[in-house]
Amino acid sequence: MIELTLTHDGRCWAASSDLLTAAAPTLEALDAEVRRALSQSGHLKAGETLQVHMAFDSSTIPQWIRQYAQHYFNRVVDIAG
Repeated sequence: MIELTLTHDGRCWAASSDLLTAAAPTLEALDAEVRRALSQSGHLKAGETLQVHMAFDSSTIPQWIRQYAQHYFNRVVDIAG
């Protein structure tokens, strides 16, 4: 299992940790960038599947909405090599 922090800057989604940083304009493209980064680093090998947990950094959204969106942007993605 890999854990990443998910953010959005108004244009692109970004997922990062000490292990990797990836960014893309859509979540689908972000998943592809995460797959590429994991493969390049040797953490994802051909034929393997890794579960990637992306927890949204709620400090990047306005304070008033945080109580309603605590877990809304968290995602779990299976990345296949």
